[in-house]
Amino acid sequence: MAAEIQPQPQARKPCLLSKIDAFQEVVSTAVIIPKEDGVISVSEDRTIRVWLKRDSGQYWPSIYHTMPSSSSCMSFNPETRRLSVGMDTGSICVSPTTLILINSFLFMCVAHQGRVTVVLFVLEMEWLLSTGQDKNFTWHCSESGQQLGTYRTSAWVSGLQFDVETRHAFVGDQSGQVTILKLEQDSCSLVTTFKGHTGNVTALCWDPVTRVLFSGSSDHSIIMWDIGGRKGTAIELQGHNDKVQGLCYASHTRQLISCSSDGSIVIWNMDVTRQETPEWLDSDSCQKCEQPFFWNFKQMWDSKKIGLRQHHCRKCGQAVCGKCSSKRSTIPLMGFEFEVRVCDSCHESISDEDRAPTATFHDSKHSIVYMHYEPTTGNLLTSGTDKVIKVWKSTRSVCCV
Repeated sequence: MAAEIQPQPQARKPCLLSKIDAFQEVVSTAVIIPKEDGVISVSEDRTIRVWLKRDSGQYWPSIYHTMPSSSSCMSFNPETRRLSVGMDTGSICVSPTTLILINSFLFMCVAHQGRVTVVLFVLEMEWLLSTGQDKNFTWHCSESGQQLGTYRTSAWVSGLQFDVETRHAFVGDQSGQVTILKLEQDSCSLVTTFKGHTGNVTALCWDPVTRVLFSGSSDHSIIMWDIGGRKGTAIELQGHNDKVQGLCYASHTRQLISCSSDGSIVIWNMDVTRQETPEWLDSDSCQKCEQPFFWNFKQMWDSKKIGLRQHHCRKCGQAVCGKCSSKRSTIPLMGFEFEVRVCDSCHESISDEDRAPTATFHDSKHSIVYMHYEPTTGNLLTSGTDKVIKVWKSTRSVCCV
């Protein structure tokens, strides 16, 4: 049912501590219970299970409950021990304050007309925030289940974060944009929207200390939105080859942890001064050799030359031809951990020190669908399409797989 892995010490690599593999269907959501040294899982087989770790290091199911329909998401608050579960039917169930009574829920409310995509419990406000495929963002009283307010989004929401101090909700949707809403007790107002992804937003992570929002997308990219410090500065992080499935921020080590559906786990060092990527410049001819691009018919006719294909240097943003941008380089401080196209002059200006990586890459050996980070222990949880939960040690000085 579960296997304990004995790791060997090595720096800055996730250490696989345990596996839980007793599921009939994919685990859609799971969280680590810090004080009990356990795991709560929600599976597409309609079950909610609480796994507690034994002295042997193995996780065994201590509580098992079957829901009336498939559960799509979950939120667990370790302080109140309250569990909130969103279901495919649009209902949200909230458990009482002890995990032993998981079979009897405090209340159940119909919050959406379709599948609940994200549910988030805010202890300080006694609010239960939720989003659904019906394109509605709602918040309820977590004590009574009474709906307090709702907001209609442009597309169905797949990411949700909340800042307690300012009462701002960050909503990422399938159109690729992130919406910031100011919540009151029974109303909300639109603050602004961020548009930077070419694919749908798949994950959000908010750090209230540095006031930075991270968004991951199906376009394989992560964007760091510096909301509090530099008035909306956006910095790209390019380190995945597939859809980003999860994001979490370890504030004590200043590391961002991201995962993607191809099984990769990337640990980003955020304790460096990063640079914005430049805007791509428009031009009818190469800004290095002045050769016309293929749509510039007048210059092609005047110079009696065939037009060239346009490219852009990722470092300076200039429009260049292939001959003037034949080199490739990593630019980690701009977020490019993989080699990208740069013009010849920029390539000469990039030193070996500039190419020093700011991220480490690891293979989880399963296609990840969800990730959860527990800050007090530094443990990381991933669930995959292989119906397996893996628990990792992910602090700065950790162990290897």
